[in-house]
Amino acid sequence: MTNPAIVLVSPDHTEFLVDEFGRYTRDYDLHAATTFESGCRLVKQMQADGDPVALMVVDSGLRETTPIQTFGKWRQLMPTAKRVVVAHWDRFLADAPTLRAGLATGKYDAYLLMPRGVRDEEFHTAITELLSDWGSTVAEPEVETVRLVSPPGVSLTLAIREFLDRMGMPNRTYDPATEVGREIVERYDGEPAYPLVDSPYRDLHAPTTVREVAAAIYGRPEDIDVDTVVDLCIVGAGPAGLAAAVYGSSEGLDTVVVEVEAIGGQAGTSSMIRNYLGFPRGISGMRLAQRARNQAIRFGTRFFTGWEVTSFGPCEHGDHHVVRTEGGEIHARSVVVATGVSYRKLGIEPLERMVGQGVFYGSAMSAARELEGQHVVVVGGGNSAGQAAIHLARFARAVTILVRRDGIEETMSRYLVKEIDWNPRVSVRAGSEICDGGGDGRLGWLDIRERATDRVERVEVGGLFLLLGAEPHCEWLPPDVARDERGFVLTGRDVPTDEWADGLPPANLATTVPGVFAVGDVRAGSMKRVAAASGEGASVVPLVHTFLSG
Repeated sequence: MTNPAIVLVSPDHTEFLVDEFGRYTRDYDLHAATTFESGCRLVKQMQADGDPVALMVVDSGLRETTPIQTFGKWRQLMPTAKRVVVAHWDRFLADAPTLRAGLATGKYDAYLLMPRGVRDEEFHTAITELLSDWGSTVAEPEVETVRLVSPPGVSLTLAIREFLDRMGMPNRTYDPATEVGREIVERYDGEPAYPLVDSPYRDLHAPTTVREVAAAIYGRPEDIDVDTVVDLCIVGAGPAGLAAAVYGSSEGLDTVVVEVEAIGGQAGTSSMIRNYLGFPRGISGMRLAQRARNQAIRFGTRFFTGWEVTSFGPCEHGDHHVVRTEGGEIHARSVVVATGVSYRKLGIEPLERMVGQGVFYGSAMSAARELEGQHVVVVGGGNSAGQAAIHLARFARAVTILVRRDGIEETMSRYLVKEIDWNPRVSVRAGSEICDGGGDGRLGWLDIRERATDRVERVEVGGLFLLLGAEPHCEWLPPDVARDERGFVLTGRDVPTDEWADGLPPANLATTVPGVFAVGDVRAGSMKRVAAASGEGASVVPLVHTFLSG
């Protein structure tokens, strides 16, 4: 099998860069060129041969053209490759003002100073992070912790893959007709039902839900000693819940987290978050979530994934809370509600029936690789929609962002708007909405209506990604937890005055039930941003301590 390629282009420092990148030659093939034209020939030949390119490195001193123009052309040939501009130390400061502007619009992924000596690990940390991101989102995994066997078009297979990808679990899907697929099917006891899941965590089995896979890997809530009352139960493992887990467990609280889906919440589906503090090259939602999870586990947090909380209330003696799931109960002295929000349903029945067959709620990163060469529509005007569109454009022939407003400038971060403007594969269709859709067993077309004229156009598409609004889904909460008219949880001074205790409002993140707190997107009035949710998750822990010590 051909190794992925690293392409190096420099007029004056080719030998130096080849030597510097020599540490990667076991896993990557190095290709070097001294001019833009010779680099183009290299990339075009690899495209024609079907050889993957993981990384393109261009010297800022390239003479025939600028790095921005170079990557603009090469992006059309290898849209999935990571792109880096390197500058010799004689040019780095002089070139920086021009080239750093390109970073803000996504023209390339990093602008780096060439190493000035041996073992420049700061430089290579940046390179390996980019290669790691490429490997997790583009390449077929070399290591397979979980193997799936399934024919194409099975919705449950895609859902399990999406869960495993979001959990950072290396996996690969094999058709039953392949050699590996046949070997796994032959080991299955009985008539095979698809997908089959082969993993170190459980004997070969045919799950009927994602929850079965999650329980096999991460356990069930009933695994907790029923005689134990934990200090803190966090419901939801998005950025807010993860931050609460890290700070709670690091400060000595016996902490348990229950999550209905994968760790990371909606943020965990983001292909690249570029405006999160401390990550100048950006970080994927999955990596951010898994790092936070590992950090919390280091301090003693226990996670139970794939279990929906159905209700909670006081215990028989009234001195703590009981959080109930279909897999068991958790007894806790305090509860933090961090369940975030869900995307609003489109409500067009023919398309609802095709969820998993070309129609997806959220960014569904696992589906992106299967849409190569197709037209994809993303519905939504927020940051999540913009991030999804940019990621999908690495694979799809064309991506259309569909919004009912007059544009995306009012609802999307400026850096994403700039990146979308520059990306030739992404377009914005404003003032429009979907009115129908269908296909032969899988999505094949959409009817799109222009709101100003009522004109309807039928468009051929291969995928539809719906990132619509936000709904809190707090039906499991008891009535005595106050909510606003949209169902978001009220805290602090937002609680109606007739529910204040002794004329005083609850603490800032406290609800109307003592010992129950709400953080992140589920809280009324919260800022719907990853960093804001993380801040609330950290801020709630002192309030929990105060309650527990009262």
